[in-house]
Amino acid sequence: MERNTRWGILYCPKKGKGLKHWAKIQRVLDERKVEYDIVQSESVDSVERLMKMLISNGYKTIIVVGGDTALNDAVNCLMSVEKLERDSISLGVIPNGVINDFARFWGFSEGEIEQTVDWLIAHRVRKVDLGCIRYTNKKGERCHRYFLNCVNIGLIADVMNLRRQTRSLLGSQALSFVVSLVLMVFHRLEYKMHLRINSSDVNRRVLTLCVGSGPGYGQTPSAVPYSGMLDVSLIYNTKILQIFSGLWLLITGRFLNHRSVHPYRTREVEVVEAKHALVGVDGRLISRPVGSYKITIEQEVINFLIPA
Repeated sequence: MERNTRWGILYCPKKGKGLKHWAKIQRVLDERKVEYDIVQSESVDSVERLMKMLISNGYKTIIVVGGDTALNDAVNCLMSVEKLERDSISLGVIPNGVINDFARFWGFSEGEIEQTVDWLIAHRVRKVDLGCIRYTNKKGERCHRYFLNCVNIGLIADVMNLRRQTRSLLGSQALSFVVSLVLMVFHRLEYKMHLRINSSDVNRRVLTLCVGSGPGYGQTPSAVPYSGMLDVSLIYNTKILQIFSGLWLLITGRFLNHRSVHPYRTREVEVVEAKHALVGVDGRLISRPVGSYKITIEQEVINFLIPA
């Protein structure tokens, strides 16, 4: 079978679900008589390299077995090739990450491998939007990064950083997240930000800002990745007890009901200033931007395989 009909599978192992989980996926693929070739990432940095290899070798259906950060690497790699070539490639996902929000939005479940593979075989394609953050790094270089879910600026990005640090010490994902939430009490809880969103000019201390082209880990629950718009959740005027009540609303899917959440819908957010605020893109920190930067939306740029 030619490579334009074979699947190129990019497998990103997850701690605790290594060969055993892949064996289950492989069994389902073989039972469905799917023709595929597999490459396995050795590290976070290897995903884009392997993605480029699959593209250059002519695969037109590329399946990422991984989570949101692996998908983020994959779409950024796709956006680096010419539009004509990109439009000939369909990207799919078999959830296998710490966070699988984008897959979950479409109804893909990590525990339903048979259903996921059947949907991918049906090859129903939907053009999806990507958000993009454009900024200058400390070296003075102009950078950009695309995202499927969201950009977090402020507290949530700080929690991501704390979780990464504590995970290397504690080993457990769940324990590191809980410890990070406790440690955040002793960290900076507000950041001086100057933002331009539609006709609003916000210049004040802000707890956290989430800009989502997709579900945004529950912070932009009304966002859909094919509307051509960005959903924004801006949070300020929040005391420590309100933070924990907000986390409960986030867990229960009622985040926008919190009185400190100020929602917007727009095509562009300009961050004029956000001193000392960390920035996370689809769950991964980027180098801290220098000066002002913008977050925009690009409509219908990636072919994504969705449930039939």
